Amino acid sequence: MFRITIITAFTALVLIAAIPVPAADYVIDTKGAHASIKFKISHLGYSWLYGSFKSFTGSFSYDENNPSASKVSVEINTSSVYTNHAERDKHLRSADFLQVAKYPKASFVSISFQEQGNGKALLKGKLTLNGVTKPIIIDVTHVGAGKDPWGGYRRGFEGRTTLTLKEWNIKRDLGPASGQLEMILDVEGIRQ
Repeated sequence: MFRITIITAFTALVLIAAIPVPAADYVIDTKGAHASIKFKISHLGYSWLYGSFKSFTGSFSYDENNPSASKVSVEINTSSVYTNHAERDKHLRSADFLQVAKYPKASFVSISFQEQGNGKALLKGKLTLNGVTKPIIIDVTHVGAGKDPWGGYRRGFEGRTTLTLKEWNIKRDLGPASGQLEMILDVEGIRQ
């Protein structure tokens, strides 16, 4: 009887170990301000102008054993654009740039996640911005993961990509030095 119980217990453990563990789901921590969507663009080729979007939501899933199954979804309130200059921010919300009255939301939905080694990856997806949906590639760096002081578990990534303004229906010509901007994405997620 004891032998049957041991065999049964061992068989149950083997079966449990064989069950694939699903990817962990995370909510991007915007409430705690542990995530940001920033950008920088050249000002006439003389200096850098930095800005951000203050209001966004999102989530991602990540499986350490199968990173290629990772998924990301983010929605941005475009009227939350902020560059520390009220008149410029108002202009960025206008028809010359983001047309926020017509397109109040921007979104990103991933298509694939490809590990490159050493904590690096390529995240491919579709960005919808200013009435245009196009594929983009984000260079991703895995920052880290672990328990937090409140009993939760967190995971963080940094991402960078470059956008050409004309491709996103930006009507205002800022000159040759300012035709592109760099997006810098810092994402910390809380495991659900």
